[in-house]
Amino acid sequence: MKIAVMGAGALGCYFGGRLAHSGIEVSFVGRGAHLEALKRNGLRIESPLGDVHLPDIMATDNPAEIGPVDLVIFVVKLYDTEEAARAMAPLLGPDTAVVSFQNGIDGWQRIGEIVGGQRVVGGLAVIPADIRAPGIVRHNSSFARLVFGEFDGSSSERCAALERMLKTAGVDAELVGDIDARIWDKFIVLSALSAATAVTRLPLGPILDDPRARPLFEQAIEETAAVGERLCPSLSEGAAERARALAATFPPTMRASMLDDLERGKRLELDHLSGAVVRLGAQAGIATPTHAFVLSALSPYAAGKPDLR
Repeated sequence: MKIAVMGAGALGCYFGGRLAHSGIEVSFVGRGAHLEALKRNGLRIESPLGDVHLPDIMATDNPAEIGPVDLVIFVVKLYDTEEAARAMAPLLGPDTAVVSFQNGIDGWQRIGEIVGGQRVVGGLAVIPADIRAPGIVRHNSSFARLVFGEFDGSSSERCAALERMLKTAGVDAELVGDIDARIWDKFIVLSALSAATAVTRLPLGPILDDPRARPLFEQAIEETAAVGERLCPSLSEGAAERARALAATFPPTMRASMLDDLERGKRLELDHLSGAVVRLGAQAGIATPTHAFVLSALSPYAAGKPDLR
């Protein structure tokens, strides 16, 4: 099987690198200094689950240099979804599947509008990782998990094949029949974690330890859970409780990638996280004042570091 990673950032390089290390043919589509380092020095993964060095990988900013593949692992930032979905046209053969492991709640729909909904498989990733330096991915924990499945709940050979490949590569992978609900469960936690850590510029531990800051995180969970339970029929009751229980297992150093982007002066996924909660809340008739506050507070940074001239 031939695989292309569309969005060779930390997440794409980690999982794509694990697959490549196991012998799967994997190509990486990226850009900037990280891409140049991949082309020059290969990919390094630093991880408690085992370091990897792939000195010679196919990395490019032009999908046409790769050609049609069997599977695209789609992991670009949410604000680049449409542009990347159009750019990956040379990767698509008649039966190419696209599995989205993006953040957010609607990336798969936006991809499907461009490449065809029948190609798209839903997924989510649970992994704390970043690019320590160009060409070097740092994985910061003992967990790195992928969950995926068909949106109609059916069993498919393409998903079964992906699960087999990932497990052979040593990746914790789970094929599920309720991926839409699983995506919402993750989004409830992620939207709250992104909101709280980015607006305070702190990891989760100090937020939860402060009785005046903790409600910011907890209320953000409650709001997204209420919206999800209204809009996703398969999302079972108790979503907020599940989110709080999951957050209780996080290390105190846990922080969202949106905080990393904020501190580096990069563009934020704000409109697709708290912004999405606000929009969907209005659609569902549910008030979302916490996420509305975060959206307002961080909006000057949404496009990158503000010009202070």
